[in-house]
Amino acid sequence: MTDPLETRPSELADLGPRPRRKGIYVLPNLFTLAALFGGFYAIVMAMNGQFEQAAYGIFSAMVLDSLDGRVARMTNTQSAFGEQMDSLSDMVSFGAAPALIVYEWELKGLGKLGWIAAFVYCSCAALRLARFNTNLGVVDRRFFQGLPSPAAAAVVVGFIWLMETSGFKGGLQGSWLAWLAFGITLYAGLTMVTNVPFYSFKDVTLKRSVPFIVIVAIALGIAIINIHLPGALFGLFMVYGASGYAVYVWKRLKGRPVSVIATSTDEPDEEGLHR
Repeated sequence: MTDPLETRPSELADLGPRPRRKGIYVLPNLFTLAALFGGFYAIVMAMNGQFEQAAYGIFSAMVLDSLDGRVARMTNTQSAFGEQMDSLSDMVSFGAAPALIVYEWELKGLGKLGWIAAFVYCSCAALRLARFNTNLGVVDRRFFQGLPSPAAAAVVVGFIWLMETSGFKGGLQGSWLAWLAFGITLYAGLTMVTNVPFYSFKDVTLKRSVPFIVIVAIALGIAIINIHLPGALFGLFMVYGASGYAVYVWKRLKGRPVSVIATSTDEPDEEGLHR
């Protein structure tokens, strides 16, 4: 008798060619893994009380996170796996890591209020990323819906970096610094889940010609950043973190729609959506 589990070669041929296994693109995911390592490194440094090193990890993760998508598009290696990997990396580097860093730095001195503020930030980052993934096809590409998580992380960790380099060490300055960190953490976290529009800079291209004054402004910006890097970065991201509210108020005063969600592709007010 023939073993019923035995399959003959002719029967295998009848089944047709085996489906090709799906691979993973290495290059863009290397950038994503490097960004994830930056967030993990920041957490480890914060646990050891080295908060300036933790800031280096977060800002390095920001640079790497901005590159992985561009590398994928340039090399035509976009994939669903890469998108999910990027979201998980962002949750660690710009969600969990900043919350843990600011808690270890100063918020733990506030007791329950401290870890509640850190949790609010962390949970808002998760909600922000989930909403971004689900609304990706219906949001005006020129704007983000709420403060992007990398910018929120830069506000929180940039503040810590500025204080550390200015001589205001966490846990040694009294309650005023703890409450200031509490306020900044809540502001950054809650702003991530608002519907306030933040300019995405996705329509900016280096191929266009610009007025000469733009080059002068860039040179001045580089000079200012080099004077005091932590202060310049914190100031830059604080301005960006408030810019969305300014755009919201300006659109309200002009009577223009403030939502970045498209409801129809035919409405003139929604020009630029679904691109």
